[in-house]
Formats: sequence, C-alpha cells, structure tokens
Amino acid sequence: MEIWINPACSKCRSALSLLDEEGAQYTIRHYLEEPPTVRELEEMLRRLGLEPWDIARVGEPVAAELGMASWPCDERNRGRWVEAMAAHPVLIQRPIITADDGTAVVGRSPESVRSVLPRAEHPAGEPS
Repeated sequence: MEIWINPACSKCRSALSLLDEEGAQYTIRHYLEEPPTVRELEEMLRRLGLEPWDIARVGEPVAAELGMASWPCDERNRGRWVEAMAAHPVLIQRPIITADDGTAVVGRSPESVRSVLPRAEHPAGEPS
C-alpha cells in the first residue's frame, strides 16, 4: 500500500494515524517533493475510477493563475488537466491511497481509508 501525502495536511495526518492504528503496512510518498508523472497520474485515475477534474484542487492559487475553473471537463481537455497536475502537484487532492489489490481511494474520510484495508479473516461460523 502506498499513500500520497502532504505532511502539512490534516486529512493526510488523520489517514496516517488510522493506518497506523489498524497496523497497515504502507509506504509514504511526499507527492509535492516527488511529483507523479503524467503516466502515474493516468494510472492512479484509472485505479480511482475518476477523471482528473474530480481530484483537482481548483481552489489553489496556481489553479486560479491557470484559469482551471473555466476549463471544460471533457475528454478533449482531459490531457490538459493531467498535465497541469503533473506540473503542479499541489493541484492533486490528498491523501490518495493505493491498495495492494489494485484499488485506490482519496482518503479524506475514515471510511474511505478503511475501505482499502485488507479484510480480516474470520474462522468459519464467526460473524464478519
């Protein structure tokens, strides 16, 4: 499992605390220091089942500078969104957690973080 975080983000810190409480094994990627490539973003979007505008932080100052709020959210402009997020990773919503089973979530709530944790094994006859 990998988690993309900004250490200054309270949602990221909460997600890390929850992963630690659950004993999850994970690696941390400080995505502002080690920005994802266009290819990595495309793969992450595929795993999330989302479009780039779904995970864009359009309230960031750089988004205003780029005029992102007026960009069309369509297939023709999809690459423009991804390239902007690769060039300016602060535009990427956080934290993003990739699970070992290939799924991924934007872990902004405890429920979304828990959704990527491996399910505990229960012996036959015990409730799950």
